Amino acid sequence: MLGKFFKKPADDMGGRVPPGQTLTTRFPVLTYGPTQQYAPEEVVVRVFGLAEERTFTWADLLALPQTTLTYDIHCVTHWSKLGTTWTGVRVTDLMAHLQLLPGATHVMQHSVGGYTTNLSLDDFTRPENLLAHTFDGQPLDAEHGGPLRLVVPHLYFWKSAKWLTGLEFMAADRPGFWERNGYHMRGDPFKEERYDDD
Repeated sequence: MLGKFFKKPADDMGGRVPPGQTLTTRFPVLTYGPTQQYAPEEVVVRVFGLAEERTFTWADLLALPQTTLTYDIHCVTHWSKLGTTWTGVRVTDLMAHLQLLPGATHVMQHSVGGYTTNLSLDDFTRPENLLAHTFDGQPLDAEHGGPLRLVVPHLYFWKSAKWLTGLEFMAADRPGFWERNGYHMRGDPFKEERYDDD
């Protein structure tokens, strides 16, 4: 579908475009299964595993500091969208309210519909990561993971779980839904870590 909506960059745009990517000005919707539809007031994020268990409601999350950040995002299906703007709670601000137990090294994101994807604790706690509820100044559409998704811009976008419901802290890495079905365990776009044999 190159042409009207996608274009190959002439170069890497000063290091912003990973190899094998095309640029888009749209925001393609890629979802396995039906789009999940639920109201913001139904949002509950459960923290469990190697952490003191607690839950964050929509009101709890909005009561935390809100941050707006702009960055590039990259999909495993070869598109990149530059200069996207998101608002939400920094993961680092959320972590200030969590008590991890000894040995926690990874986190599994859980989503409505039973989807999961893994992150190392180092990848999860980077300061640019957000629990995002707003995209480009508007409430995040359900098709793009609203009311609430994680945004982890330094990895391929399947690592930014849509419809977030839980954060499970773990003592070791393990594959989530996407990784069990062939995606890479980490997903660094600049290393083209797309699939489990990359």
